[in-house]
Amino acid sequence: MRHVSRWRAGVLAVLASSAIVAAQRITTATERPCPSEMVDLGAYCIDRYETSLVDRKTGEDLSPYYPPERQMLQFVHDRWQELRATVGEPAVRRMPLPQISELQRTKSTTPQATSRAGRVPQGYLSYYSARRACEQAGKRLCSEAEWERACRGERNTAFPYGNDYRPAPCNVGKQLHPAAILHGLSSSGHLDPRLNLLSVAGDEPLLRVTGASQACASKWGNDAVFDMVGNLDEWVEDERGVFRGGFYARRTTSGCQSQVRNHSATYFDYSTGARCCKDAQRSTAD
Repeated sequence: MRHVSRWRAGVLAVLASSAIVAAQRITTATERPCPSEMVDLGAYCIDRYETSLVDRKTGEDLSPYYPPERQMLQFVHDRWQELRATVGEPAVRRMPLPQISELQRTKSTTPQATSRAGRVPQGYLSYYSARRACEQAGKRLCSEAEWERACRGERNTAFPYGNDYRPAPCNVGKQLHPAAILHGLSSSGHLDPRLNLLSVAGDEPLLRVTGASQACASKWGNDAVFDMVGNLDEWVEDERGVFRGGFYARRTTSGCQSQVRNHSATYFDYSTGARCCKDAQRSTAD
C-alpha cells in the first residue's frame, strides 16, 4: 500500500507540475506585448509585412489589384474592361484584367488587414480604406513618428540597411514604370488593375511579394520589419493625406524620410498600400 501511495503521490506531483507549466505557457501567450505577426518596438507594435487583405467574415483573400470597396471595385473593373481595348500596343490590349472572386463580385465584404509573408501587398487603398482595414484587425494606422522610427531600425539609420543609399536592397526606383509599359505614358491610367501584375526581364515582378526583399529589413533585435522603403507607399495616420516610404517605380533616394503630401485622403491608385500599428500590451512587471 505504501508503494501505491508513493506512486500516486508521484503521479499527482507530475500532473501538478505539468499543469503549472501549461498555465505559464497560456499566461505568456496571453501577456505577449504584440501579436505574433507584429514586431515589438517597446511602446507599440508594427506589422512585420505590408498589408494584404482578407474578408473578416469568411477569411477569404481579397484581390490586391482592385480597391476593396465593392462599388468602387466594380467601377474600376468595368471602366478598364472598356479602356484596355483602346490603350497601348496590340499585345498590351490583349492582356486580361485580374479576376475577381465570386465573393467580391456578388457579396458585401469587410476588408481586414493582415500581415503575412509571401503575399502580393494590397494596392488601391485610400487613407480611409487603409484605416478601416487596420481597425477591423484591432489595430490602427501608424503615426508618422512611429512609422519612421520603425523604418530606421534600432540603429536609427537613414535606410533600413544603413546610412548610405544603395539601389539594390529595397524595391524602389525601378527604371521601368508600369503605366509607361501599358499605356505609353507614366502619368496615365493609374487605376488600371493590371499595373502591379507586370514583370521585367528575367520575370522579375515590378511589385514583389511581402518579405521577398530580404536585405530591405529594418532590424529590431532578432526581428525585422520588411519593405518599409519601396514596394508600395504606405498611408500613415493623417487625415490631410500622407503616405511614406516610396513605391517600386518612384525614383527617390530619401529612404525612411520619403513622403508624399500632395494627395487628399480619398486618393488611391496602384501604388498606395498600408501597414498597421498597435499599442503594446505590457504588464506592470515588464
